[in-house]
Amino acid sequence: MASNKTLVPEAKAALEKFKMEAASEVGVNLTQGYNCDLTSRQAGSIGGQMVKKMIESYENQIANK
Repeated sequence: MASNKTLVPEAKAALEKFKMEAASEVGVNLTQGYNCDLTSRQAGSIGGQMVKKMIESYENQIANK
C-alpha cells in the first residue's frame, strides 16, 4: 500500500520543490496542491525523474568518498 506521508516533516518543502523541478525537466506542468488532471504516464515520468536524480546524487556521494 502506497503512502503519501512524509517520513521527515522538515523535508516536506524541499521535496515539493524537488517534485516541481523534476516535473519541469520532463515537461509536465504542475500546480501547487492537487493535480487531478495528470495522466498516469505524466505522474510516472515525474516519479521516475525524481528516482533517477536521487540515484545520481547517491552515486556522486559514493564516488566522492
